[in-house]
Amino acid sequence: MDTPAVQAAQEPHPIKLVVTDDLRRNRLTAFFRLLLALPHYIWIALWGIFAMLALILNWVATLISGRPPAALHNFLARFLCYSTHVTAYAFLIANPFPGFLGRPGYPVDLEVGPPEQQSRLTVFFRIFLALPALLVSQILRYLSQLLAVFSWFTAVILGRVPRGIRDFAAFALRFEQQTMGYVYLLTGRYPSFELGI
Repeated sequence: MDTPAVQAAQEPHPIKLVVTDDLRRNRLTAFFRLLLALPHYIWIALWGIFAMLALILNWVATLISGRPPAALHNFLARFLCYSTHVTAYAFLIANPFPGFLGRPGYPVDLEVGPPEQQSRLTVFFRIFLALPALLVSQILRYLSQLLAVFSWFTAVILGRVPRGIRDFAAFALRFEQQTMGYVYLLTGRYPSFELGI
């Protein structure tokens, strides 16, 4: 009989990155990618203010009840999906211009499981428990940013990005979003180092 920790490790992570992108990039939009992403950065900063307030409310509610309220869970999950789309667009992990609401269907999309029961003790200390994953996530993000520069040149010249770079950037993005999902109390599962997208 498996222990609960072993069973949890065998189940798929409740926050999954789904990549259906075909590696082709429009040379013109790739050239102006950061400029085109500017409205999204403004919107994500504004939305982020409300997401921070929702996170505080979610932390208090989850600490009291042991389960995140569905409305807060869904709001934070949508914010996380939207930030996934924006990062994928800016880092050339995906090609099309993303929508502003984080709706499903983007070529690099995030699926977040429903609210789940969580240990109140780990909820109370969540930010401290997340520190190692946040550090690894930041290192992976810096590496993705460096590789995005190479992808940018490749996309502008060839009209496509290398699969290996796209896959690494998608892995880093998945780890980052699973980490943020853990911090936002969308899941009690720690981020997965499982390779592959």
